[in-house]
Amino acid sequence: MIIRMAKPADAEVLLMIYRPYVEHTAITFEYTVPTVEEFSERIQKTLATYPYLVAEKAGKAVGYAYAGRFRQRKAYDWSVETSIYVKREEKEKGIGRMLYNRLETLLVKQGVLNMNACIAYVEQKNPYLTNGSVTFHKKMGFSLVGRFHQCGYKFRQWYDMVWMEKHIGEHLEMPQGVRKVNEITI
Repeated sequence: MIIRMAKPADAEVLLMIYRPYVEHTAITFEYTVPTVEEFSERIQKTLATYPYLVAEKAGKAVGYAYAGRFRQRKAYDWSVETSIYVKREEKEKGIGRMLYNRLETLLVKQGVLNMNACIAYVEQKNPYLTNGSVTFHKKMGFSLVGRFHQCGYKFRQWYDMVWMEKHIGEHLEMPQGVRKVNEITI
């Protein structure tokens, strides 16, 4: 297994991992699968500032994780929102843990202090969503900080959204600036 930085040219293969999540789950609230071009642009835009990682097993992409801007205002520069997707048949094999560990290492090097995750959530058993992502994030050291009720609609039903966070650096009175991913040693 290797973890490497994604390239915009990875869009097609990563989209194959993402497609089933859009079409068959409420893990993402995206309704329509993006085009390869749109997905490539998303990767490129992310890489301008943050890590976008790909996990490869035997030369084939099996998962990806990335960080993005948490909010637009300058005061939020030290916080990111994270996302992770693992090929469905490769789940629960440690791939997500490897991706997130590497993502966290790079974010620390950048000077990021907070990793945040926005996660779809259900109270009862649901054919489109388990709470596996919440369980995964708890195992990765995230804690629950908030919940929005019935704020996402997909597959003719309403879903809650929870926010989880993990502090990965010291919150100093005068923090250093956050560096772009291409400014750090990878």
